[in-house]
Amino acid sequence: MQTVNATETPIDLSLADGNPLVLSAMSELFSRDPRFSLVATSSTAEGFLGAVMRVPVSVAVIDWMLPALGGQKLIEVLRDQPGAPRIVVYGDDPRGEVARLAMLAGAAGFVARNVPVDKLLDTCLAVAAGQMVFPFLDVRELQADPIAQLTRRERALLEALAKGLSNKDLARDFEISANTVKFHLSNLFEKLGVKNRAQAIAFYYSSRLPQEVQGRG
Repeated sequence: MQTVNATETPIDLSLADGNPLVLSAMSELFSRDPRFSLVATSSTAEGFLGAVMRVPVSVAVIDWMLPALGGQKLIEVLRDQPGAPRIVVYGDDPRGEVARLAMLAGAAGFVARNVPVDKLLDTCLAVAAGQMVFPFLDVRELQADPIAQLTRRERALLEALAKGLSNKDLARDFEISANTVKFHLSNLFEKLGVKNRAQAIAFYYSSRLPQEVQGRG
């Protein structure tokens, strides 16, 4: 059994997986490791959200296909919450697409289910220390298309900006505070490489957004 230094505080952690066998195996894995303190487990995204809202944790391991929201939506929801855990996605990913999407959504790490379980433990430790841990991804490809780096909410905000909505309008329509609007716009401008609202709107009209965004009304 691994030991933990008496001066170190175990990392508080929550788990969420739709497969009860996987959830049980992960629970046993982390419960037996003194470097972690397992706070809660859940088989659904809604249950997981309720748990981390009641008792915040530092790190969470989630299934990308978690019922019913799914991992991507869950990560995007948590990004708006103060004190949200750093997310490690644990799932099947034969082509590397899930790891890429998880990174773009805002996860802090990804571990494939077909690697030794020690990799999951090591990744959670690294993520708790502030690191980003992903299998090899061609970051140049991600950076080539700024739109691909945007979350769904940021894409929706960009479309709303192009329609002429003010910050007050955005706060009302997205049901967030004015400060949160400013935060999202700051991130949006940085990802697009623009300095202000006018440049962001110009970028919108000079680029072809994915059909899912253009179709919203």
